[in-house]
Formats: sequence, structure tokens, C-alpha cells
Amino acid sequence: MNQTDKAKAFTELHRKGDPLVLYNIWDAGSARAVAESGARALATGSWSVAAAKGYGDGQDIPLLQLVDIARAIVAATDLPVSIDFEGGYAEDAEGAALNAGRLIDVGAVGINFEDQVVGGSGLHTLEAQAARIKAIRATADEKDIPFFINARTDLFLKVSDPVRHAPLVDEAIERAAAYAEAGASGFFVPGLSNPDLIARVCESVALPVNIMMRQGVPDVKVLAGLGVGRVSYGPGPYRAMIEWLKGQASGVYQRG
Repeated sequence: MNQTDKAKAFTELHRKGDPLVLYNIWDAGSARAVAESGARALATGSWSVAAAKGYGDGQDIPLLQLVDIARAIVAATDLPVSIDFEGGYAEDAEGAALNAGRLIDVGAVGINFEDQVVGGSGLHTLEAQAARIKAIRATADEKDIPFFINARTDLFLKVSDPVRHAPLVDEAIERAAAYAEAGASGFFVPGLSNPDLIARVCESVALPVNIMMRQGVPDVKVLAGLGVGRVSYGPGPYRAMIEWLKGQASGVYQRG
């Protein structure tokens, strides 16, 4: 498939009640391993990509290095590849769109794009984030790629206690509607774990909803029943791999 075909296929994999499952990768090697395990598409997690290169999360890894990693992943597999783009490496809409264009140019078919102010505090206003999404959509349209913009809201990650998430749902739904109108393809709500609240978001949002697996989140079968359209694993796979590596190395050195 060419890039356009991959982008179309990636979009079609997002179905409410039959979610696309993404076991997140961080480089070309992990991409091949996950692809060979039966994945239908691939997606990076920003935390894992940064950690694998010795950086912290939050756009610490240089943009051009991220683009090079994206290029290598795309070259290593025939599957559609989405890149965790964090906040777009720019505050303004034009800069974020220009940077997204770099990922399109190396073959990516989608991004995660978050509304928190990376390196600052709080979230971008609804209007500002919608403008940023609209600019990225315009860039993708200019390149004639049906790019998947997975619009992420950090509302729930900013409040660590799940008991306090219910009052945030209305704002999340409002943001989802604005992001959809601006050209978003999906709506990502990391940190949300309560089944009733997940179901409410899925019922109220036209876009396929992405849930991130973490402690307290229902399993994939339950999430499918709630109407989720995409399930991702975030930094979990990388962290598990590192713990395995530490265990293996400890065994070697302790025996020695």
C-alpha cells in the first residue's frame, strides 16, 4: 500500500465497539516485533520514544530526531504508522502544522496531538487548540493525505484521582465537538478509567474514542462494549521490556 492507502486503512480500523488495539512501540526494532506479532497498525508512545533515546518526556527529544525515528519505523514495516506528536513542538498553529508536515513527508499516517501546554501549565484554550488542529488538517489536505489526527485532551491526566473525573466530562465532550469540527479524526482521553464515564464520552462524542490501558482501566473486551474505538498501551510495553531487561541483567551479574 502507498501512504494514502495506509492512511485510509488506518482510519477504517477505528470502529466504535470494535476497537483498534495499539501496543505502542518506540523504534524500528520494536515496530518489527509488534508487527510480526499480529498488529494491524502501529503507533509510538512519546514517553517510550524519549526514554529509549535517553530523554525525558515532554518534547525533550529534538523534533528532527523524532522525525528520523518516524522515518525509520515507516521504512521497517508495511503497516500504517501513527506518531505521538505531543504538543506539536510549537505553540502557534502555523508552527504545529509545519512540524506535522515533516511527519507526513516521512510516511506517517497519523499523530496524537495533545491540548496541554507542554512545558507550561494547564491546557490550551478550546479555541486555540481547535485552531492548531485546523491548521494541521489544512497541511494534510495540501499534501493530499487523509491524515488521522488523534486529538488528545489532558483533562483527566491533570487530575490524578479518578473520583474527581466526573465533573470534567462535560468539558471533555465540549472539546471533542470543537476538535471534530476543526478536523480531528479521533478523540483521546488518557487517564479516564471509570466505565460509566467512558461510556458517557463514547455515547456523546461522534469521533472514535481512544482509551489508554493503565491500572484501573477495564480490559479490551469491556472497553469494546462501552463503545471505545481505539485502545493503546502508552509507555506500558517499554516499561515492561526494561523491567525484563533489568531482571535478566541482574541474574547475570548476581550469578557472576
